Amino acid sequence: MIRFFGIFVTLLITLFSLRISKWGHDWVTEPFTDVLAQMSAWIVKLWDPNVISYGVVIQNKVNGFAVGIAPGCDGIEAVIMLVAAIIAFPSPWKHKLVGIVLGFLAIQSLNLVRIISLFYLGQWSTMMFDWFHLYLWQALIVLDALGVWLLWLRYLPRRGHGEGRNPPSGPTAVAPA
Repeated sequence: MIRFFGIFVTLLITLFSLRISKWGHDWVTEPFTDVLAQMSAWIVKLWDPNVISYGVVIQNKVNGFAVGIAPGCDGIEAVIMLVAAIIAFPSPWKHKLVGIVLGFLAIQSLNLVRIISLFYLGQWSTMMFDWFHLYLWQALIVLDALGVWLLWLRYLPRRGHGEGRNPPSGPTAVAPA
């Protein structure tokens, strides 16, 4: 447990430091957030042709309302927490890679729902937008990362009895004296 916690915290510090660095912002956050805005606008255009995106902004061409996807609203923090937890947990690397890829997709899929819902909530009610943006969606994205990690743990292959993960079950034979 101490090993897991030490690796987890070290990875969090390292990955968050990269995230907030100029290099991380210029080469990861900004391009990734641009793609999120484009994907969100593309999805919305399936039923609403009055949406455009430019850079990190999604805008309604009719009423002018726009949302910008800022750092912290791109789901990268939740992905960092998930990646740190998966890498810190003792398991085979092939399982870690599957968990990271599927977890990334799960978090970013929910984040697209978040962005689109906030785009429409903002046009409907500023108060609702603020509440959903600051409280509900932030918690749900982090809970998504936790849920993905717990599911990943659930589907890890069991270790053998000699490794201490699964104690032997059933009655134990006692030799007569």
